[in-house]
Amino acid sequence: MTESSQKKICILAGDGIGPEVTRAAIAILESVADTAGFDLQMSHGAIGGEALDRFGVPLPDETLQMCLTSDAILLGAVGGPRWDSNPPELRPEKGLLGVRKGLGLYGNLRPVRQMPALLKCSTLKPEVVSGVDLVVVRELTGGLYFGEPRGISGARGAESGFNTMVYQRREIDRIARKAFELARIRRKRVTSVDKANVLEVSRLWRQVVSEVHRDYPDVELNHQYVDNCAMQMVLRPAQFDVILTENTFGDILSDIGGVLTGSIGTLPSASLGDGPALYEPVHGSAPDIVGKNLANPIGAIGCVAMMFEITFGRADIARLIDKAVEQVLADGYCTSDLTGSGGKPVGTTEFASRVQDYLASAVKGV
Repeated sequence: MTESSQKKICILAGDGIGPEVTRAAIAILESVADTAGFDLQMSHGAIGGEALDRFGVPLPDETLQMCLTSDAILLGAVGGPRWDSNPPELRPEKGLLGVRKGLGLYGNLRPVRQMPALLKCSTLKPEVVSGVDLVVVRELTGGLYFGEPRGISGARGAESGFNTMVYQRREIDRIARKAFELARIRRKRVTSVDKANVLEVSRLWRQVVSEVHRDYPDVELNHQYVDNCAMQMVLRPAQFDVILTENTFGDILSDIGGVLTGSIGTLPSASLGDGPALYEPVHGSAPDIVGKNLANPIGAIGCVAMMFEITFGRADIARLIDKAVEQVLADGYCTSDLTGSGGKPVGTTEFASRVQDYLASAVKGV
């Protein structure tokens, strides 16, 4: 193997079902590594509740340094009820926010693509979700989640809670360019989502996005208020190509994708900045099914596909992984959250193994 073929992957399994879906994703990584000509060097770090239990902080410095020196990071999930009573600075989610900030991950891509075998899984009519193929481009390091001042103040019984939604022009400009560049290699349509009829910060958002659009005359741009966009995502989701929006709105809207595909467990994501990218399934830690071999690994496996396409520039391997997942579903196998498809429910491990089996036979033709 040459030095350029060595790929350093940092694994942050995290909490709840994180370790279970991460194991499945690692199995897929290892299945395609030889085909890609990669020598995988995997390291493991602690984050979230696991890090709190072991080190007393949600993001140890060692974990962040490990991420910074990797080519890509694969994260499972963070959080769980056992840490709900912790003070804000010692919540597992602080680890996730910390790694996003520490790596400068300002853009989050959340693809939502309906797979034919899962048409019956959505609570929406098949004709509504058929053909859905969209990406939510979410700004990730600004807005309410990071704005200052924030807190709870006042005498007991008369407290006030406050957060600050703040965006600077440069933050809006760079995420808008990510969305327009992505649209150029898709169907050339961007829907920018805001609440400009009420919020001043949204008025700036709309102004800057419109100005950036001048550099992309080949891409169609339209604006929607966030409430209307949420409605449109369940009424006519196939109309969307790239949805561009700020942090809080993007967090909420992208979860609607789970309704469109039939389960939030099918959704991967990629967080991008100027350094290594972080790949993470959209679902949470799902503490109610931990250790029961019920977790859906499709989102985590999809993260591996996104890693190969975005970080490693191997769209061919990404397509191979996606096709393997679709074939297993088409063969009638699914996890328990997807039984609406009419398939036979199998566990996390068996589903991943079947994807591996398909890859093993398919790579011979690559």
